[in-house]
Amino acid sequence: MLFLDYQPELNETDIEIYKVILSDLNQISKISVRELADKSHTSTASVLRFCKKFRCTGFSEFKVYLSAYVDSLTEEKKVKTLDFESELLNFLARTQDKFFEEKIDEAVHLLMEKELIVFVGVGSSNIVAEYGALYFSSLFNMAIRIEDPSNYPINYVSSELAKKMCVVALSVSGETTEIINYLNHLNLSESSVIGVTSSYNSTLSRLVDIAITYNISLEKINEADITTQIPAMYIIEKLAKTVRNKKASTNEYDC
Repeated sequence: MLFLDYQPELNETDIEIYKVILSDLNQISKISVRELADKSHTSTASVLRFCKKFRCTGFSEFKVYLSAYVDSLTEEKKVKTLDFESELLNFLARTQDKFFEEKIDEAVHLLMEKELIVFVGVGSSNIVAEYGALYFSSLFNMAIRIEDPSNYPINYVSSELAKKMCVVALSVSGETTEIINYLNHLNLSESSVIGVTSSYNSTLSRLVDIAITYNISLEKINEADITTQIPAMYIIEKLAKTVRNKKASTNEYDC
């Protein structure tokens, strides 16, 4: 609790003081013991007893430890922000890598031969899939999103249409159960598959025709995946714009 590595026993009066401290951590170091007592509707004696429960001899010492604790929180936030920005910058640098460019070129060549693009994802990747379908449809070709991969709507696609279709499978980890099951089922069709994932060694990468990977560290809070989707969105936009430009160039040449 605060700068302690354990939870002290707090009574109701202590909790009222604690709530006031939490409500404005940055300002507590600037007020007196009397002001804190007034803000928490307690007494100076109660505030001093509260400080002793935090291993402090008085309010002045408590403010010193609290100030150091607040500074540590600020530094931790800065480090996390720098790590996030650093990862994105590293990803953008890798987009100039020959291997990455070759994968983009392979995917573009495949997409130019298709008449229907189907995006599929789960969780936040499902939102990116929706964005991808909208973006592709706006730029060069009809694209749709599979809202629920577990329904396997690919069953009802004719062999002729399957040959003209490309599935873009999105999964940060490359191990999303619903997507893996969908692709395993898809093996029975004649569609092409492009995978967009963070991991080159993932199951998704092994199942698809072309895997475009972006190598971003996975982030989770409890069970929620909060990994950034910026690289996936970059890849989607890169593919769509490149295909559109190539189609435009081909049409001009043909004319």
